[in-house]
Amino acid sequence: MNYQTARQRFDEWDHREGRSLFTRRDLAKLFPEDSPKTLQEGINRLRRQGLLEGVARGIYVYALARTDDPYRLERIARAMRRGEYSYVSLESALSEHGMISQIPVDRLTLMTTGRKGTYRTPYGTIEFTHTSRAVSRLLERSRDVGRPLRLATPEAAWTDLKRVGRNTHLVDTKALTDD
Repeated sequence: MNYQTARQRFDEWDHREGRSLFTRRDLAKLFPEDSPKTLQEGINRLRRQGLLEGVARGIYVYALARTDDPYRLERIARAMRRGEYSYVSLESALSEHGMISQIPVDRLTLMTTGRKGTYRTPYGTIEFTHTSRAVSRLLERSRDVGRPLRLATPEAAWTDLKRVGRNTHLVDTKALTDD
């Protein structure tokens, strides 16, 4: 892949789909003419040239994207745990529901059926906490709010917070009973 071809394809995806986040696997589909070795060399070259930005292992952002993505951190998290179920919970969800006094600006806290872990990206920190609950139960405890990841209900986020042994003193528990 050369710079011009790559830029043209990325611009197409950015303009047509509003997409600027790609996994290595996505790039292999976007550049099917490249062998695995050539693809990796191309990715490395495009990163050096500033066209791609590596945000996590095997995940890249088109650096010249014109489409603003307010949920980029959620998209990165979803790409990091493809094939697993994740939803916004704990402090992030409680903050969105107005039940915690501090707003986590550059941190996204998630529950996931995948591995736990904390990852720093150029767009913020993603913290995955593992849950062994059944996906059907997780779907009941979260809502689709029109973004990449579902959002835990206030009760579910509170339960998750207590269950994993996190600090609960900042939570406005009165707000949980006011609904």
